[in-house]
Amino acid sequence: MSFEKRSAAALDYFPCHYGRSRNLFRGPRKRMEGDYVAFLGGTDTYGRFVPRPFPALVEDRLGLPCVNFGWMNAGPDAFLNDEAVLAAAQGARAVVLQVPGAQNLTNRYYAVHPRRNDRFVEASELMRRLFPGVDFTEYHFTRHLLGALAAGHPERFAILKVELQAAWVARMGELIDRIGRPVLLVWFARRAPEPVGARGPEIGRDPLFVTAEMLAQIAPRPASVIDATASATALAAGTAGMVFADIEAPAAAELMGPAAHGEAAERIAAHLADMMALEG
Repeated sequence: MSFEKRSAAALDYFPCHYGRSRNLFRGPRKRMEGDYVAFLGGTDTYGRFVPRPFPALVEDRLGLPCVNFGWMNAGPDAFLNDEAVLAAAQGARAVVLQVPGAQNLTNRYYAVHPRRNDRFVEASELMRRLFPGVDFTEYHFTRHLLGALAAGHPERFAILKVELQAAWVARMGELIDRIGRPVLLVWFARRAPEPVGARGPEIGRDPLFVTAEMLAQIAPRPASVIDATASATALAAGTAGMVFADIEAPAAAELMGPAAHGEAAERIAAHLADMMALEG
């Protein structure tokens, strides 16, 4: 299997600001005049290591500006706390929202950084009572924290997981309501959503802890939900076509490659075209 391992500096993300947002998004910067599509999501939407991620590919297919508001490890809180992104989404012809995991959001048990949602900030008193004796100062990232709790305290962790899933459903519903525009919710992952009642590994692949049942709970809000699970062929392509330094190879291997982005773009573009045709 061949892949590119040029210096990461060779891939220019054309970082840019929109409005008063403090975040740097992937460019080139787009003019948000007339019809455009806003893409909200995490690391895969941003397209880390990918020369042309699916928002850019959808733009090719639709002929409409597609503004990439993806950023690393973003959960729903990142967008709810960014008025510039919300305003851009509210002015869009349509919005594509990649399904995020349930670990990177503030809940009754712990708080995350309002912009860098994978950063664990502090445990609540409720969390400390649920996990007595745990030194939470040892943890700086949500996945590290949750992995340790799942391994060391599986029964108590099950309680926390239920809270995270409930918080995810509520927060995603709030985000979609705030957007107030047609939303295409996209499952872009290495695995399909687990069926209702299924019990997968506690700490598995993204989107973490999100099930088909959870998607069904918010499905009445977005215009539609599509499954853009990567095919076996796309997954077999691995990091082919990605641009990264040798030291970043492990991180690149965990992300979707250009083949998966191409498949997702085809599905997203087709659904967006149908959505906008129905609107007239």
